[in-house]
Amino acid sequence: KEQYYSEQHSSLINKAYQTLLNPLSRGLYLLELSGVEPAQETDCDKDSAFLMEIMEINEKLAEPKNEDNLGEIETLIKVKQEELTREVTAAFEQGDLQEAKKLLAKMKYFANLEDKLKAKKIPS
Repeated sequence: KEQYYSEQHSSLINKAYQTLLNPLSRGLYLLELSGVEPAQETDCDKDSAFLMEIMEINEKLAEPKNEDNLGEIETLIKVKQEELTREVTAAFEQGDLQEAKKLLAKMKYFANLEDKLKAKKIPS
């Protein structure tokens, strides 16, 4: 019985750790704790400059595989994710949950771009 409970708690602890480890999942969890609807990618549809930036990165990812190009995109995504993480942290510290929600929606776009980049880097 004790081993069963240990296994159950171990699973929960691992899940909690993974949630808190990633800035995006951590932010989404904090929104949930605050009773705010989860961030959706449509939350930043009004920001046309942002959407253009995402489209440009997607177009670069659609180009034939080029290691220099992929490295440049990887750096850009990493810088943007770090910038958004700082902005989300500031929004939560100021208690501006709606701003945090918008920024987390943007982070979702960059997480998707990161996944596409990883898929493209996998040797075929």
